[in-house]
Amino acid sequence: MDLNFTSEELAFRERIRAWVGENLPRDISQKVMAAQHLTRDDMQRWAKILGKQGWLGWGWPKQFGGPGWTAVQKHLFEEECARAGAPRVVPFGPIMVAPVIMAFGSPEQQKRFLPGIASGEVWWSQGYSEPGSGSDLASLKTRAERVRTSSGDKYIVNGQKTWTTLGQYGEWIFCLVRTSTEGKPQTGISFLLIDMKSPGVKVRPIVLMDGGAEVNEVFFDNVEVPAENLVGEENKGWTYAKYLLAHERTNIADVNRAKRELERLKRIARAEGVYDDLRFRDQIALLEVDIVALEMLVLRVLSAEQSANKGRADLDIAGLLKIKGSEIQQRYTELTMLACGPYALPFVKEAMEAGWQGDHVGAAHCATATAGYLNYRKTTIYGGSNEVQRNIVAQTVLG
Repeated sequence: MDLNFTSEELAFRERIRAWVGENLPRDISQKVMAAQHLTRDDMQRWAKILGKQGWLGWGWPKQFGGPGWTAVQKHLFEEECARAGAPRVVPFGPIMVAPVIMAFGSPEQQKRFLPGIASGEVWWSQGYSEPGSGSDLASLKTRAERVRTSSGDKYIVNGQKTWTTLGQYGEWIFCLVRTSTEGKPQTGISFLLIDMKSPGVKVRPIVLMDGGAEVNEVFFDNVEVPAENLVGEENKGWTYAKYLLAHERTNIADVNRAKRELERLKRIARAEGVYDDLRFRDQIALLEVDIVALEMLVLRVLSAEQSANKGRADLDIAGLLKIKGSEIQQRYTELTMLACGPYALPFVKEAMEAGWQGDHVGAAHCATATAGYLNYRKTTIYGGSNEVQRNIVAQTVLG
């Protein structure tokens, strides 16, 4: 296994770097580099720029309108976007539901939904977690009852989803719903695509510790969903959910953002005069070693992606990537807090917004440190808590 990039791959990286440098709006990259909040317009604007180039679905095969890049090319694209300060692409459409529709959706569903995802025009949300059904996702209770009407078969959906990231912007949501109570809990789950403008859908923001409303509760009160919005077979949704979660957990690792935030941490440490503290620099070095190790693990996965031994191993390794990646994200926000010292102590919600000119003791980069630290407490929980992931790894990898 050779983890070095070929000359062709290095040339590809340079082309991506040049394109991103020319097309990434400067006001957006400045927000990202300053760890400030991005608006819906910021995220959608970058998505549409990528969509116009045909790169919002950068991981898609050519048959579905993607560039057909190799696994390594996809990694290099992500790396260059992160390095330049591009927003992290909202994953629910192009990275999560699109592969499910490609693999399990009907030709009609593929024709109907994939173009809007590829262009960045349609904002998708994820409806998985429920109150009491997070890591134990199979215990979900949101119910979908199939009924026959004069206008065709429909599902009547009732229930609640929670922790729906950026659901306040959602136009469509893919949901796991219970269509049967017979047998094991996993066998009675189906995968539905729901228009969030449907009567009976209500979204209520949840204000987090960092002052933002990044996540939401979504309520379904007798929501009518056409039966043709069922992906695959009824009661087979758990299979599709596991397929999607492998993509989510790999995405959560986000090694390229970790590399960018490591450099930001170093800049802050130098500016605050703590980079010369050998003990503090040891902690930065330990973090950097772990980031390099995570990147090597990602590259190993990419190297093996063309192997015939795919399937179950993909999900196993996704759990490992999620565990390590999420812990690294928490560590760099903790070290940023330490680098800022007492200047990071005040929680200044307004400092997360571009153009804030309020009073704050210390440099501007200190004003956002607390909010970042508080927000990243979630990373080891969402996408399947790390405790659950360790159990999965122990069972499937260690035996």
